[in-house]
Amino acid sequence: MSKSIILKNKISALIEKEIKAINNIPIDGVIEQAINVIFQNVHLKGGKLIVSGMGKAGQIGMNIATTLSSTGTPAVFIHPSEAQHGDLGLVQKNDVLLLISNSGKTREVLEFDQLVKKLYNNIPVIVLTGNNNSPLKELASVCLYTGNPEEICPLGLTPTTSTTVMTVVGDILVVSMMEKINFTKEDYAKRHHSGYLGQKAKSNE
Repeated sequence: MSKSIILKNKISALIEKEIKAINNIPIDGVIEQAINVIFQNVHLKGGKLIVSGMGKAGQIGMNIATTLSSTGTPAVFIHPSEAQHGDLGLVQKNDVLLLISNSGKTREVLEFDQLVKKLYNNIPVIVLTGNNNSPLKELASVCLYTGNPEEICPLGLTPTTSTTVMTVVGDILVVSMMEKINFTKEDYAKRHHSGYLGQKAKSNE
């Protein structure tokens, strides 16, 4: 067997593992609970979604926040370490937290929750995690569980499959919110004025 065929087979196997992880994301009705919490606080009470996470999970969180904002649901990302140096001031009483940690044990994220609760102790907390038996899960009003797939990293350490399923859950959250608020192409154009997507949103195509 040639080296190119062996490489293709390896790549195919990795893709299949990622697909399997996506297919194993629990479909248990919890996403609907998260949508309702966000809708009540953000769209009915004028709050916003505050997303936070460290490292790769934080990068996923930043993408979720910016995509939600561009699709009609105000959201911001606060780095949990920067929160301890003043960014905590962004938090308001009708906000919702979305805390992301695959292990559910990330110290900075747990501390961020504690700091927020000192300001507003009744703020709802949505958790996105791969650990259903973690300190972070215990803080959750709603827990979005990813299914805890094994990483495809040969060391079993580098966030790979775990960030894939987090991204997928984030996409589901975005699309579900768009449907919940009946977000239109015209609404998108008002928030995304420039660039290719802005022009496409404003076109009649």
